Amino acid sequence: MTGQSTVALGKIDDPIDKPALITRIRSLCRRQPLGAAGGIVVVVMCFAAAFAGFLTPYDPVANSLENMLSSPDGAHLMGTDEFGRDILTRVLYGARTALFIGLVAASLGATLGLVLGVASAYFGGIFDLVVQRIVDIFLAFPLVIMALAVVATLGPGVQNVIIAITVPFIPQCARVVRSSALALREIPYVDAARALGFSHARIILRHMAPNVMAPFLIMLTYFVGQAILLEAVLSYLGMGVQDPTPAWGLMLKGGAEEFLESAPWLSIFPGLAITLAVFGFNLFGDALRDLLDPKLRSR
Repeated sequence: MTGQSTVALGKIDDPIDKPALITRIRSLCRRQPLGAAGGIVVVVMCFAAAFAGFLTPYDPVANSLENMLSSPDGAHLMGTDEFGRDILTRVLYGARTALFIGLVAASLGATLGLVLGVASAYFGGIFDLVVQRIVDIFLAFPLVIMALAVVATLGPGVQNVIIAITVPFIPQCARVVRSSALALREIPYVDAARALGFSHARIILRHMAPNVMAPFLIMLTYFVGQAILLEAVLSYLGMGVQDPTPAWGLMLKGGAEEFLESAPWLSIFPGLAITLAVFGFNLFGDALRDLLDPKLRSR
């Protein structure tokens, strides 16, 4: 009996073999094929932005008058613009600009919205009422209008564009995070933290904020795609990134206004880059939401 029980216990204590990483990735791709496609687009975009200098031999800002408005060929796969600059090179370097502005603006907006939403739910009362009414005022304006108002006040430039995109993201994330943090406020460990004398800042940042990471990550992914689109809109309107910095909105502006009929590649390729980037981040964000939401994951 003792030997059999020992053997049985030994079998129970044996570690369960976990699937390999590749198997998990394949399973994830089968469950979320669109999310996997979006993830591939995001990875390719990050790779292009990081290694743009190795993927093309051309300078993104150097003019070449002898190659002005060259159609796509073997030397210039996407053609050249009105200054003889290689379109493919500027698209690759434009991915770097779009990702930098998108990631910084989305991270700032989501993080500030996270803190504001959790603080609003934690304090409640008059503070929550005032904060939510201010959030309602900001949410009454479309993203583009709010960003245009901020950048019109501050002026064009990369830093001002980041600020202009960050501002409308804060109330959006604060509203979503607050709805999740309201339930956390009633959990006993928050009362225990108060009883132990922890400061409000510690309770908000170390005890409540980590428990709303799921909606935070979903909003962060969504914001990156929206920030890329907003940056392109502001640059297209001449209020964002300025020449000669490679930016998809600037490229689209020059091609669409002057050379749409004679050189359509000036508009087609930057437009495709914007579309794929926003599409990829949105699909990846939807898949991330399904994976992090227990109700959707159980289906």
